[in-house]
Amino acid sequence: MKTQNQQLKAQDVVILLKIVSDNNPAWNQKKLAGELGLSQSEVSEAVSRCKYSGLLATDGKSVMKHALLEFLKFGLRYVFPQKPGAFVRGVPTSHSASPLKEEIQSNEVYVWPYGKGTVKGFSILPLYSSVPEAALRDTKLHELLALTDALRVGRAREREIAIFELNKRFELASSITLVRSLMAFICLEMSFCWL
Repeated sequence: MKTQNQQLKAQDVVILLKIVSDNNPAWNQKKLAGELGLSQSEVSEAVSRCKYSGLLATDGKSVMKHALLEFLKFGLRYVFPQKPGAFVRGVPTSHSASPLKEEIQSNEVYVWPYGKGTVKGFSILPLYSSVPEAALRDTKLHELLALTDALRVGRAREREIAIFELNKRFELASSITLVRSLMAFICLEMSFCWL
């Protein structure tokens, strides 16, 4: 009997983020594959791996958002590490893309290498080769992928803001939790705390 390798691949994270960005419990694999530039068999295998790892519910349709966020926060940068590379043309990511570019000022621009890109910066290899095109077609997905890259390559401040923004986009935290997280972040930045 042949056993299938159930270890996560980088494209699995992209697929999960696309499902979150679409927020459609009736999504189908064929449409998702087309939107992400993947084959339908790649999506099917990813769904199997994500169910096995507990990042997708057993129905194969619902993302386990708490589990995914925990993986993104604590595991992503170790499982799929990345360091800025050569100066290239591409699509902005990490702190160089929305929503972080509104929060963080930096002289360093990070981009996914892409020949049709309009921005030059230090290359960050995307989680999957089709990410730049898929992100240009879907603003919500672009934001999720950029926040995810901030967790892979960002400093502590970028990672903290990215986690805050992912919580909002995953619709996990109550407004009280979000306010407390923001206040804690401000405490760290200003070196004092009133909590």
